[in-house]
Amino acid sequence: MTKNERRRLATCNAGCILLRLFMILLIVMIIGFIVGGLVGALPGVMNIWVDTAFWIWYIVVCVIIEAVIFWLGIIMVYFTANQLGIRWRVLGIVLGWVPIANIIMLSYIIHVASKEYKYEKARIKRDKERYAEQICKTKYPILMVHGVFFRDFKTLNYWGRIPKALEINGATIFYGNQRSAAAVRDCAVEIQKRILEIVEETGCDKVNVIAHSKGGLDTRAAITLPGVAEHVASLTTINTPHRGCEFAEYLLNKIPESIQTTVAGAYNAAAAKLGDKDPDFMAAVRDLTEDNCAIFNEEIKDMPGIFYQSFGTKINSPFAGSRFPLNMTTKFVEMFDGPNDGLVGVESFPWGERYQFIEDKSPRGISHGDMIDLNRENFDAFDVREFYVSVVADLKNRGL
Repeated sequence: MTKNERRRLATCNAGCILLRLFMILLIVMIIGFIVGGLVGALPGVMNIWVDTAFWIWYIVVCVIIEAVIFWLGIIMVYFTANQLGIRWRVLGIVLGWVPIANIIMLSYIIHVASKEYKYEKARIKRDKERYAEQICKTKYPILMVHGVFFRDFKTLNYWGRIPKALEINGATIFYGNQRSAAAVRDCAVEIQKRILEIVEETGCDKVNVIAHSKGGLDTRAAITLPGVAEHVASLTTINTPHRGCEFAEYLLNKIPESIQTTVAGAYNAAAAKLGDKDPDFMAAVRDLTEDNCAIFNEEIKDMPGIFYQSFGTKINSPFAGSRFPLNMTTKFVEMFDGPNDGLVGVESFPWGERYQFIEDKSPRGISHGDMIDLNRENFDAFDVREFYVSVVADLKNRGL
């Protein structure tokens, strides 16, 4: 863990302590005010309890002390507690002016921030205890291949906090760097080039590929291209639509071509401005349909000597805490593809000699975006960073 991350967590914890102190002092001061009023009301009492000046100073001092403690604490938490998200920060500001509701909201903010601190500290402790084992130090480096409509930006990692968790445990990470949107076979050529570049630059001989979503199809196609298979030790696909998406085919058939052209043009123009070379929105979408994936699977066969495995998940409820944007689409996709992760049906995930469906019995389930740490969100039922650590550790145990 970096020094900045340790500092962030320490600041978050300090903020929580200050906010708890604020709550405790608030209760103590209210009790003191009530007791003072009751005592001052007793017959014959002539002391500070009935001294108006005393009460004025009491209230002024209390307000100043509480204000300083509260604002220090809330600023520290707001700037360091990643798990609060924008929604709870905004609600905290809005409800901060509503009596009783502000206390309830403050209690929730303290709960979320404290939970994040304990969660991350537990991860730090676990990584420290197993550091010497370097459980993710595989024989061959890891090449992580992104899915559709995203790119590998240096400032915004497609894979969220996952690569850092792998590197802490010994992994060497590279990225696919293919276009955000293009036909599968076009992206395959880019991945072919990338694999050969890594092998030549590092002398590693082979790579272990972990690919998410459409990236799994791109990589399967790349492996069949000249000179690639001999340099791939394994392919792990995560929530990849190996058998396509029926809902994508439905939309292509129902949405007027003029609208498709407009949407595609807008996306391609925006992606090009962000540095994407020749993005092709419609080509990417067409290759994800059920019919085109069926053709793809007939033409693209697994290569011998490579370990193929796959993983998949599903959303249990779109209203059980999973953050936007991939939770609300699940009901629509369900009409065509059955149980799904918000984009891909579970029947489309299995590929290779080993398939594992990640069972999450909590109300929320695990979305397509959760599998790449899209929202950088912690939740009790599934630790996505530890999942990838276990996947790479297994590759190491297999001698890969």
